[in-house]
Amino acid sequence: MKNKFNNVNYIKQKAIYLYNINNIMKERKVILLPKTQGILSELGENIKLARLRRKLSTMQVAERVDISRTTLVAIEKGVSGVSMGAYLQVLFVLGLERDLLKVATDDALGRKLQDAKLLVKGRAPKKTTKQKE
Repeated sequence: MKNKFNNVNYIKQKAIYLYNINNIMKERKVILLPKTQGILSELGENIKLARLRRKLSTMQVAERVDISRTTLVAIEKGVSGVSMGAYLQVLFVLGLERDLLKVATDDALGRKLQDAKLLVKGRAPKKTTKQKE
């Protein structure tokens, strides 16, 4: 009985499969609305300004975060394809990681929606014959 890993066709099929999976993953791109892209660009600009205030070069920060300089430049431009983890690591190197915890802490809309559900009037419990006496 032949080992399936020695079969040339099996190896070719596996290689094609892995190639296709790899290309699918590369082509997957998040499409943002202009308003949300603007917010991400502003975040990138803020990160860049924080780096410059600390007088750190892109190479210094990239080495500390263990990412490429190209990825750091993408973060500073607000590119949506960069992982959230990379953004967080850069914030950590700059000493700003706790700022991320401020996101959604003052959720005014959520609180209004929550309060609206609390204000819905419910019926009072019906009195039973024992309670009437």
